[in-house]
Amino acid sequence: MRILLAFLSSFAAIGQAYAGAATTVVDQVFQSSETIAGQPIVLPQGPVDVTVSIFTISPGASLPIHRHPFPRYGYVLEGSLTVSNQETGQVKTFHAGDFVIESVSKWHSGSNPGSEPLKLLVLDQAPKGAKTTEVKP
Repeated sequence: MRILLAFLSSFAAIGQAYAGAATTVVDQVFQSSETIAGQPIVLPQGPVDVTVSIFTISPGASLPIHRHPFPRYGYVLEGSLTVSNQETGQVKTFHAGDFVIESVSKWHSGSNPGSEPLKLLVLDQAPKGAKTTEVKP
């Protein structure tokens, strides 16, 4: 975990250093210390697996109600994502270029309300071997 945090800090510092270079542009996309539910971001302690995936969700399709026990980050590459929190009733829609820090341990569902496929880059950080998603029974 410390190695991951050191890498991310180094990467951010490198990006800032190169921001002044003539051939490199660094645009900050997003910064937050909270999930979309307003929870503070708390990383798992100890060794973690980092998993990066691309979800492609068809127009009009919805994911089952589920929750994530660990931090999950998403970046909308194409289309739109609507996240409905089943516990608070809060609904948020994200579009291409938006970054999402999903709620932790809160039942929610995601859907593609648009007419084009949704492509979502997803990054999970979880203890080695842990499940990153629990589907509601």
